[in-house]
Amino acid sequence: MVWLKFIACLLIILFAGTKVARYGDAIAEKTGLGRVWIGLILIAVVTTMPEMVTGISSATLVKLPDMAVGTLLGSCIFNISILAVLDVLHRRVPVLSKVSKIHIISAAMGIILIAFTGGSILVGEMFTGLSLGWFGISSIISIILYFAGASQIFRIEQKKKSVSPQDTSLQYEDLAAKDVYLRFALASLAIVGAGIWLSYIGDEIAETTGWGTSFIGSMFLAITTSMPELVVAVTAIRLGAVEMAVADILGANMIDIMAVAIIDLFYVPGPILTDISQSHLITSGILVIMNLIVIAGIVFRVRRKTFVVVGWYAPLLAALYIFGAYILFVNVMD
Repeated sequence: MVWLKFIACLLIILFAGTKVARYGDAIAEKTGLGRVWIGLILIAVVTTMPEMVTGISSATLVKLPDMAVGTLLGSCIFNISILAVLDVLHRRVPVLSKVSKIHIISAAMGIILIAFTGGSILVGEMFTGLSLGWFGISSIISIILYFAGASQIFRIEQKKKSVSPQDTSLQYEDLAAKDVYLRFALASLAIVGAGIWLSYIGDEIAETTGWGTSFIGSMFLAITTSMPELVVAVTAIRLGAVEMAVADILGANMIDIMAVAIIDLFYVPGPILTDISQSHLITSGILVIMNLIVIAGIVFRVRRKTFVVVGWYAPLLAALYIFGAYILFVNVMD
């Protein structure tokens, strides 16, 4: 029965995810905000809700702050590895050679956020113990860094659009703006609800099969909570919205890292970074390396795929994901 629920949930995410990508693309056209901004903020918020809810429940209900942070970091690693999948689907040239250099800022902000979080863990309670009530000062700074980075990306994107010729072709002219917003909202509710439900189904499957919090069970949970990002990104690629697909992945990672601070708000025993293992520093380092590889892939615009079906960075991202998952789930969460 649990596997039937799992399949049903995946089908809902598949259907709703395609709609979120399509109507998100339409919103980008209707509002003039652009695919980068819509993917980075609007769609990324929708697709990261399952991870956030799972993290909050792990920290507050199960009282496992390490699992809460580990789920978010595991999702970040999986999200970046989705770029390898997109590279296969983007058959002509490496996918990162076709996106705007503004994504370098998104990846750099991801590095800043994870480096700050990792640095806070490294310094220890001397810094992470500083708080307003139970809410850590480091969490407040993390939230400020996220919004400062997002607003900077928005300003750069708007400035770029004002000085560059705009594409006047309209793909969604036949759709009324009101209908687009309503359909996007309904699809978003469906994908958030299904994504949250999927995280609980994943936990039920882990218990039913005896995986528990083992390597397989923990990896399964992290992957299931990241299914919305995968579905939306793949759909966006098929729609030709490459910018939105990459923006969703990098934006989701920025939100996932900032979500550590959101979970801290619900974790009343004290600042959450004081109660987690320093083993997360290894995962943080892997995330920094993966973001640097993404930046290199955007900067060095290789016009041909190095390995026929994928660019040079795809195997590196896949290998780092496997290594990072191993470190995170075997050494941290067991």
